[in-house]
Amino acid sequence: MLRKNEKNAIARGIILGIGWGWGLDRFYEGDKKGGILSIIGWAIIFTSFFYLKCSGIEYVDGVKDYSNYNPDPLIVIPSIAGLYGVYLIIRKAFKLAKQFETAED
Repeated sequence: MLRKNEKNAIARGIILGIGWGWGLDRFYEGDKKGGILSIIGWAIIFTSFFYLKCSGIEYVDGVKDYSNYNPDPLIVIPSIAGLYGVYLIIRKAFKLAKQFETAED
């Protein structure tokens, strides 16, 4: 049978794995402000990839003329923010794994 700390770590890990983009892990921990900021932040990151000219999708439809393709240099900003967000998610996952591992008997 799992102890209370282990159950808590498992529940937080599942919520982190499923709902990180919606800030569900923050809401579960009682951090409403962090959850709302998480939703806003990930929404800005994902929508900026669609609005900045970075994917080259307009060149895929049979044209394939990359000679005048110039990606938007501002794509670096959401890329760095997204990588930092992924780093935070991985760090939190390892903290939860450590919490599960060091649960008291």
